Amino acid sequence: MLHPDRLFPADPGLRTLSRSFYDDTKALPIISPHGHTDPRWFAENQPFPDPAQLFVVPDHYVFRMLCSQGIDLSALGVPRGDGSQTETDGRTIWRLFAENFHLFRATPSRMWLEHAFEHVFGIHKRLSAQTADEIYDQIADSLQKPEYLPRALFERFNIEVIATTESPLDPLNWHEMIRQSGWQGRVITAYRPDPVIDPEFEGFAANIERFGALSGEDATTWTGYLAAHRNRRAFFKSYGATSSDHGHASARTENLGPDQARLLFDKALTGRITPEEADAFRGHMLTEMARMSLEDGLVLQIHPGSMRNHSAVVMARHGRDKGFDIPTRTDYVRALKPLLDAVGMERDLSVIVFTLDETSYSRELAPLAGAYPCLKLGPAWWFFDSPEGMRRFREQTTETAGFYNTVGFNDDTRAFCSIPARHDVARRVDAAYLATLVATGRLEEDEAADLAHELAYGLAKRAYRL
Repeated sequence: MLHPDRLFPADPGLRTLSRSFYDDTKALPIISPHGHTDPRWFAENQPFPDPAQLFVVPDHYVFRMLCSQGIDLSALGVPRGDGSQTETDGRTIWRLFAENFHLFRATPSRMWLEHAFEHVFGIHKRLSAQTADEIYDQIADSLQKPEYLPRALFERFNIEVIATTESPLDPLNWHEMIRQSGWQGRVITAYRPDPVIDPEFEGFAANIERFGALSGEDATTWTGYLAAHRNRRAFFKSYGATSSDHGHASARTENLGPDQARLLFDKALTGRITPEEADAFRGHMLTEMARMSLEDGLVLQIHPGSMRNHSAVVMARHGRDKGFDIPTRTDYVRALKPLLDAVGMERDLSVIVFTLDETSYSRELAPLAGAYPCLKLGPAWWFFDSPEGMRRFREQTTETAGFYNTVGFNDDTRAFCSIPARHDVARRVDAAYLATLVATGRLEEDEAADLAHELAYGLAKRAYRL
C-alpha cells in the first residue's frame, strides 16, 4: 500500500542517492524528546481499549479534520468538559472515521495512519466504509495479544527514550509506577509550568496554592514562588526530565526588576492583572526559567505563536487541546532580545525555539540561531510537521544556521502508533534534501551520510542531553 520510495525525488539519480541515505538511518533508534503520550499506558501496560481509542479519540490531527467537515466531536468520542455523554462505542466511532477517510487524501495524517496500519498491524487495504469492520476487527484482535501491549510496542518501535509532558501540579505517580515496575524502557517527563506561569490560565490562584503545597514553599510570595519552581524542577529531574516546555501565545520575553516582577505576580494572584501585564509576566518568567536552566541544566523549549483554543464553543464543550490552536504571526528578533541580553551568550544554556510562523525561518530564526550560542531551532512543528513543511524548514534555515544549530526531529504527539511513522517521514525528507545538496555540489557524499545520521538521531540526543 505504501510506495517504498515515497517522498524521494522523481529523478532516478537523486532517488537512488536518497534511498542510500535513508537505508543507513531507517533502523536507528527513535529519540522522542518531547511529546504527549500518556505515561499511564507504560505504567499499567494494559491493552489499548479499541481501535478508535488508539487512532481517533486522542489524535487532534484526526478529529480536527473531521470537525472541519461538520462532524460533531462528541460523535467521535472526544470527552466533554462537563462530563456529559459522548459516543463511547468504538466500532461506531471507527465507522464514522472510515466513511470520511477520503478527507485525509494527500495529508500527513493519511501517511502516518497508513504507515501504522501496514507496519504495526499488517493491514494492506485502504480504509473505507466497505473495509471499516474488517480493519476494525483485525486491529481489535491484535490489541488483545501480548505483543501489542504498550511496552511491547515501545520496544518494537525501537524507542530509545520518550519524554512525556506534565504540569508542575502532577505528582508523577505514573512515572513512579514505571520506575517501581523494573521495566527498562526509558520514559521520562518534561516540566510544563504553564498552569502556574500564565495568569490567564483558568484557576491560576488555586493552582498556585496547590503548587505551594506540593513544593513545601509559600508560593503566594514572590521568593517562595521562585523557590517552588526550583523545588518542582528538581523533582521532575529525579524522574528523568532533561527539559522544560513553555507554550506561550507569543515569544515575548522580559527581564524585569524584582520589585516589578513581584508586583505583577501579586496582581495575578488577586485577578487584577491586565492582559498586557499577564503577557509581560509570562515573558519575564521565560527569562527566570532560563536562569534556572543555567542552575539545573534543563533545556528550555519555547513553543510560541499559537492562538490556543481558538474556538470558544469547543473550549467550553470539550476543554483545552482539541485541535483549535491556530498559528499567528510571531516576532522573534525583538521578542527574544530581553532574554538573549540576559543569558544569550551563555554556552551552558540550551534554548530551543519552535515556530508556527514559517515566514520567520530565514528572516529571524535562522540568523538568531546562527549567532547566539544558547539558541537552537526546533524542527518544523504541528501544522508544518509534514513533508513540505520539513523541506521548507531545511531550505530556509540551513544556509544561515547550518545543520548543527538545529535539533533533529521531534514527533510531539499523543498518537502512539504514529511515532515511528513520523520519524520515518522525517528521515525520508532529510535524505532527499541531502541528496539534492550532493547532486548540486554543495556536500560531499560522505558528509551527507554523516548528516543523515545526525539529523535522525545524534542532534536530538545531544540537544536534549539524553
